[in-house]
Parts: sequence; C-alpha cells; structure tokens
Amino acid sequence: MNISGKIVLFGSITLVALAASVTTSARAATLTPLPKPVDPTKWKLLWQDEFDGTKLDDSKWALCKRGKADWMNTISDDPSLIKVANGTLLLRGIQNNNLDKDPSPYLTGAITSKDKFTFQYGKVQVRARFKSAQGAWPALWMLGQDRGWPDNGEIDLMEHLNFDDIVYQTVHSSYTLNIDKTNTPKKGTTCKIERDRWNTYGCEWDADKIIFTVNGEPTLSYPRLPEKGEKQWPFNQPFYFILSMQIGGNWVNGSGPTNPAHYPASMEIDWVRVYSPHPTTPASLLRRDRET
Repeated sequence: MNISGKIVLFGSITLVALAASVTTSARAATLTPLPKPVDPTKWKLLWQDEFDGTKLDDSKWALCKRGKADWMNTISDDPSLIKVANGTLLLRGIQNNNLDKDPSPYLTGAITSKDKFTFQYGKVQVRARFKSAQGAWPALWMLGQDRGWPDNGEIDLMEHLNFDDIVYQTVHSSYTLNIDKTNTPKKGTTCKIERDRWNTYGCEWDADKIIFTVNGEPTLSYPRLPEKGEKQWPFNQPFYFILSMQIGGNWVNGSGPTNPAHYPASMEIDWVRVYSPHPTTPASLLRRDRET
C-alpha cells in the first residue's frame, strides 16, 4: 500500500477509535458517578425496588396525600405525575392548567412506604437525578412510624433546591427544633454534587449513630448522646420512606419566586435499596468499614 493509502487507513482507524471513545465517555457521563460497591460480607440486601415494571408497586408504595405543610401542599394524585418506565421512577412537578378543578398553581408527585415497609437500622441507598427548576424541591427522606412529627424523628437523605450544586442532609427531631440551641451534635451538612448526573444518597444507621453518605462516601455522622435525653435520639424505632417532588415553599423560594417558565421539572429514581448488617459480621468490622 502506498503512503497516501496508509494515511487514509490510519485516519479512518483514528476516527473509529475516537468515535468509540466519545461513545464510551458519553455512556460513562450518563452513568457516573457510581457509589462504592456494597461489601456483601458486611451487608445483606433486605428490601429493594428497582422500578423494573410499568406501574408503581402498590405492595411497596402508596401515593402521598396533600396537606398544609410546605413539602406537601402541591401534591396531587394526577396519574401523569408518577411514571414507572425503562427501569426508573419519575416524579414530576408541573404547572396546573386546570385551576377550576384544583386551585393549586403547581402539581407534584410523591410516594411513601408508610404502612407498606418500615425498617430499623441498616444501610440505605437511593440513586436519583433531577431536572431542576427555580422553585423545585425534590427530597428523599424517612420518618419514624411512632408518634407525630417532630417527636418521631426525620432523616433527610437528600434535599435539593432550585439549580444548586449542593444537596442537604439533615436530621430533625423535637430536640433539634425545640431544645438544642448550639447545634450540638451537628444535625446537618451539605455536599457538592454534579447536579445533572445520577448520584446515590443514603445513610448507615445503627443504635448509636447515623452516617450520611453521597455516592458511598461519608458526609456527616450524627451520634446518639445519652446525656442529652431521649428526645435527642428518636431514631430507635422503625422508619418509612417518603420520595417527594415539591414545588415552592418558604425555604426553596428564599432565593426567589418559582419560575413557571422552568416547568415541568422532575426527580428520576433508579432504585431504592435497604441492607441489614450481615449476621456473621462483627460490629467492629462495620465500624472500620464506615471509617475508611
């Protein structure tokens, strides 16, 4: 083959390789960042929803109902707001185009595992991504099944506001809201994320502490402090999930009003997984795993 033929062949091979590299990079950009793999010698899968069907599994989830609190005052049972397809759950937030039927200017989807699934202690991971908007407030969180809020405790695995590049992870209780004046122990943190990509939010929770994680990395440890009294630690009971896509509220609108031009918005959830400590794993190994 002459030199010009070699140049053409080399150029063609380079273009093919470059195209393959771009395709691989694009796929990686869609899938990353990935959490650290769960060690099967330390954690055993207890419960999961991979959203592999075409409708919400009503043995695991129920629709949340509208209420007066900011997080729930736009919730609707409109079927277009909750969609299970292509292996994910989509919770949507939309403008309401029929105010005669429903006076709320925006409508949102939210689901809960209350009265379907609860658990006490373990490892939680929820993989999600957003279509952001000014005024959008997607959240992945848990509430204690006993007593009313805030005495039952709240574990916020993830809250996201507007177009922020951070998420909030927080615990709430009657202690944090009404008793503690010094944020001791520290009740919450923020973590920087790649906002438009998939991220995995979770915690590791036992009788003595809650360790929040993002993509498998610890972000904050909230300890039980017996000297603070029982109200500091309502996290000794079964908890259930709430996955909500809220629009508007005092907190999210602190940076400005909801912008209707940004909607629809959404939160897409790939899976929810709950693990229990492997029965053969010594507690000392679990503590060492959390510290590495």
